[in-house]
Amino acid sequence: MGGGVNEQTGGSMVTKPTSVSSSSVCGRRSVPSYGRRALTGNVNRNISLLLLRCFSSFLSRCRWSLTFSCVTKVLFLTLINHTDSRVVQWLFGIHRLSNGDPLRADAARLLVQSASYRCELPRLCLHRAEGISHLTEAAMDEMEEELKCPVCGSFYREPIILPCSHNICLACARNILVQTPDAESPQSSRASGSGVSDYDYLDLDKMSLYSEADSGYGSYGGFVSAPTTPCQKSPNGVRVFPPSVPQPPPQQHLLPQPGSLPPIPRNSCITCPQCHRSLILDDRGLRGFPKNRVLEGVVDRYQQSKAAALKCQLCEKSPKEATVMCEQCDVFYCDPCRLRCHPPRGPLAKHRLVPPAQGRISRRASPRKISTCTEHELENLSMYCVQCKTPVCYQCLEEGKHGTHEVKALGAMWKLHKGQLSQALNGLSDRATEAKEFLVQLRNMVQHIQENGVEFEACLVAQCDALIDALNRRKAQLLARVNKEHEHKLKVVRDQISHCTVKLRQTTGLMEYCLEVIKENDPSGFLQISDALIRRVHMTEGQWGKGTLTPRMTSDFDLTLDSGPLLQTIHQLDFVQMKVPAAPMLQLEECCTQNNSATLSWKQPPLSTIVVDGYILELDDGNGGPFREVYVGTETICTVDGLHFNSTYKSRVKAFNASGVGQYSKTLIMQTSEIAWFTFDPASAHPDIILSNDNLTVTCNSYDDRVVMGNSAFSRGVHYWEMTIDRYDNHPDPAFGIARGDVLKDVMLGKDDKAWAMTDGGIGKGSTIGVLLDFSRGILIFLINDEQQGPVAFEGLEGVYYPAISINRNVQVTLHTGLPIPDFYTPGEADPTGSVC
Repeated sequence: MGGGVNEQTGGSMVTKPTSVSSSSVCGRRSVPSYGRRALTGNVNRNISLLLLRCFSSFLSRCRWSLTFSCVTKVLFLTLINHTDSRVVQWLFGIHRLSNGDPLRADAARLLVQSASYRCELPRLCLHRAEGISHLTEAAMDEMEEELKCPVCGSFYREPIILPCSHNICLACARNILVQTPDAESPQSSRASGSGVSDYDYLDLDKMSLYSEADSGYGSYGGFVSAPTTPCQKSPNGVRVFPPSVPQPPPQQHLLPQPGSLPPIPRNSCITCPQCHRSLILDDRGLRGFPKNRVLEGVVDRYQQSKAAALKCQLCEKSPKEATVMCEQCDVFYCDPCRLRCHPPRGPLAKHRLVPPAQGRISRRASPRKISTCTEHELENLSMYCVQCKTPVCYQCLEEGKHGTHEVKALGAMWKLHKGQLSQALNGLSDRATEAKEFLVQLRNMVQHIQENGVEFEACLVAQCDALIDALNRRKAQLLARVNKEHEHKLKVVRDQISHCTVKLRQTTGLMEYCLEVIKENDPSGFLQISDALIRRVHMTEGQWGKGTLTPRMTSDFDLTLDSGPLLQTIHQLDFVQMKVPAAPMLQLEECCTQNNSATLSWKQPPLSTIVVDGYILELDDGNGGPFREVYVGTETICTVDGLHFNSTYKSRVKAFNASGVGQYSKTLIMQTSEIAWFTFDPASAHPDIILSNDNLTVTCNSYDDRVVMGNSAFSRGVHYWEMTIDRYDNHPDPAFGIARGDVLKDVMLGKDDKAWAMTDGGIGKGSTIGVLLDFSRGILIFLINDEQQGPVAFEGLEGVYYPAISINRNVQVTLHTGLPIPDFYTPGEADPTGSVC
């Protein structure tokens, strides 16, 4: 029996209609045909309700096992054009008639669901109009690029949706069509043909992308590429592929009359100008692509908002520009007319006044147009194919390629997708808000850069002027030295000239006198003075001896200005970072504590260019005390060991360079482990000690007592650990307790003043020895097999202690740590004696 099959998938109803023979529905195939054609139009409401009653009677008399594919869709097509609540009530009556029949119930629920969403359409349209009315002019301006065709760069006119989800003007689509060779047609699949969906995005990988090296056109569904076609750039920078035949210029957006349009060439190919995916059109050509009426409506509203300013409707002579519009009165007012005719009091106080542009958008919001199927032009789109992601009509479900696909009510998917888009817009709105805040930050940074640039330039000029002043002062000092040297040389030379002049005059006079004496003819008189003159001449000649006729001063200046280092310094004059480093940033994701160790990691702030010579890490004492330095170096990660268990530490770090020490980072609070986890320490153990089991089990290869300590030291808090005896031969007499770090390792534990221990007290193989160390009271308590051994073993313990034992080769012990404090003991008790676990 050829009935409609209903499947319940994921809580949604899925209808898979099947065909019926002419005898299946009372032998009349014309009934569904009549419903598909006649009831789709604008019929009178009374006639429609009468038809509904007829169908109700028909359903009550017929067997419910008949197919519901045709009858259900006939009713649905009737109901999709009505919003009367009586229709919904009637459908619920059908639902009650099902009497528990699953097939009847599924059909009735489908009708109720469809009609219910249909009744919600007016409210959805109202919300849509309200959402549009909240668009501001600034937002509309920012939206302009979304409303322009990628081919012509102008606003969309009659946009169509390509399979890649991009839009293009219908006229521009005709302009970029390219005809492919006829030989390809037998192998070509169609853009909207049967078998392959235009919106089957699972097959988008079959569409080859545009490449600079190929012809510029890809293939779809196994086509070869279209012939080589040169490309050009559209006004908005997107590649445009010109037609193979001359076409009207793309600026002419208005399409001619349909009769004047040239026919689409056979085997035409179109390539998306944005993603460069190509496909070959089917026989319907561009009519096979759905029209984007939503985009067309948005473009129309945007162009209306950009029209001339609205005028007041109540001004008598020269209308003034309107400032508000009353949504209830549907009137545009200027300020004087609003105060005179629409005062904000009485009943008018409840009216809503909006800006003129917003009011114009609300006024001109056109009612929702009924969409028709692209394949069946006389049928309305009433369902949504989930697999193909496209609205379909009932005939597509009955006869087309969507018959076996999952379909849902159009109104339900409309609401669902609107909700999804709203959610996506919320996330995008958050990103836009962050971007706006970031832009404000960048603009403030621009202002700060300008201010800092002016300040820095003034500082640079002042520094250079100071250098010039210092050079001028040094120049004056050097010139003074040159002048002093100059005067000194002149004085020395002048003194020598004066001295030589006097001596030369004396010598010349003596010479003249001697010449006159020689001219005398009196021998006796000559001889009387000749000896004295000879001695005097020799004496005078001696006065002109060695060095007398040598200049005492050279004419050269023995001063050479050493300007090389200064010139080199001037050439090396550059900017250096003379600021202290910024406060480091602690990397919280890498900071952690483990047992009684803390690891901290930090880094310099981003965009910081200040040179850092090192870092200083500081921790407090874990008890609210002062900070102390625990690390100084160049590393940016540090692990601090030996901290107190169950303590809260505060840490901070700062950077330093040659200019000084920077600010501290934020303080990080870290908590060490509440319970001590430790093992035996092989580094400090005696060489005869043998460790195993990850340093938790210990024995010895010597008959003498050897000491081994734990790898964690205690100085604060309450700690408890246990040791089990794995092997106990020949009364080895082990000792268990605590010790200082410098305890002797080759004698029994407790034999010196560096250890406090309990020796063999009736233990054997399998015994468990517990050690309880309480620094709050300074006491040490021992337990054997969970029983306290006496009151308090030791008191007055202060300082740093390590867990320790001494053993020989006849005993083997395993350590157990991370244990809670025994129940019998409460830290700080006045007297734990007598307590038994």
